[in-house]
Amino acid sequence: MRAATLLAAAAALSSSSSFVAAKWLNDTGNPFEGRKLFANPAWATKLEETYEAFEAAGDETNAAKVRTIQDIGTFVWVSDIAGLDNIDEAVSAARAAKAETGDDLIVGLVLYNLPDRDCSAGESAGELSSAEDGMERYKAEFVDVYADKLAAADDLTFAVVLEPDSLGNVVTNQNIEFCAQATPVYEEGIAYAISALQFEHVNLYIDAAHGGWLGWDDNLAPTAEEFAKVVGMSGNSTKIRGFSTNVSNYNPFNANPRENFTEFSNSWDESHYISSLAPHLEENGLPSNFVVDQGRVAEPGARAEWGDWCNVAPAGFGMPPGTPTNNTHLDSVVWIKPGGESDGECGMDGAPPAGAWFEDYVEMLVEYAHPAIEPASEA
Repeated sequence: MRAATLLAAAAALSSSSSFVAAKWLNDTGNPFEGRKLFANPAWATKLEETYEAFEAAGDETNAAKVRTIQDIGTFVWVSDIAGLDNIDEAVSAARAAKAETGDDLIVGLVLYNLPDRDCSAGESAGELSSAEDGMERYKAEFVDVYADKLAAADDLTFAVVLEPDSLGNVVTNQNIEFCAQATPVYEEGIAYAISALQFEHVNLYIDAAHGGWLGWDDNLAPTAEEFAKVVGMSGNSTKIRGFSTNVSNYNPFNANPRENFTEFSNSWDESHYISSLAPHLEENGLPSNFVVDQGRVAEPGARAEWGDWCNVAPAGFGMPPGTPTNNTHLDSVVWIKPGGESDGECGMDGAPPAGAWFEDYVEMLVEYAHPAIEPASEA
């Protein structure tokens, strides 16, 4: 009787606390600690064009910076069913790099193929439609195959970012008819992906958009509640590591100077955003660990407003993955968007369709690269 009373009291104390224990946390530790982010040789090969352009122009400094950038780790995107082969190529290359260097690697992947994808912008609309058996195909032909490939590569450690922008549209864009219709599709699809990827060597990060989108005070609690709903749909025993922010966007981790258009936000850079969102996640039993994309960062004054998201110029490659910060919620700065691929036919003049190589743009990213990206000693 006394034991039962104590347990009841403990439960009451827990429920009255301002925070609850992270119910869905994969708490095996920061997976980036002591590991190097896998440098994708397929992306490095594309940068040869950039290297040759600087060489032809006699710009040895920027040519040498390209050599440094080619060794920096980036995430590999899997954005359609045909692109599942990208996983095989990444696994093979990572195993070879690990054998050659002895480095303990973490392979970054993006899972990005929801039916009715990109409901608000349309620049990166996907191959699947919920009106044409898209959910069935997403599960059987995409997620299940994705999961089988990762299960077979348990000699490697993975970080997987799930469906950039999707739940951000759920939180803020219900006034757009297509997004309202897509909401249950997104929720079901992401929940299914979480449940399918429950492997010890796989660390899941649900995308949390960025500070200029979901970081406003009125959006923080609804965002955490939406995440808790979707993770709960995946099952009571499922685990995630945390969340990703700023994927394919241009916000700095630490803004210096602060942009004028952030004046009324407490999430005025990505460090402040993850700190703002963290307590709301914890209140909902979610982990408050993050990876933040710094693959591309806008130069101060490059944007007239926070909503400018397409091939923003000028911008540069951001601080390299693994750069130390003073934010305890951060697992790692990462490069999720491979710089050089266009956001769409918008923004900087001459932009090609989304995903196509934009050589003029990548040369600009090199020229404005973060100071920590120093020219290689031998180009």
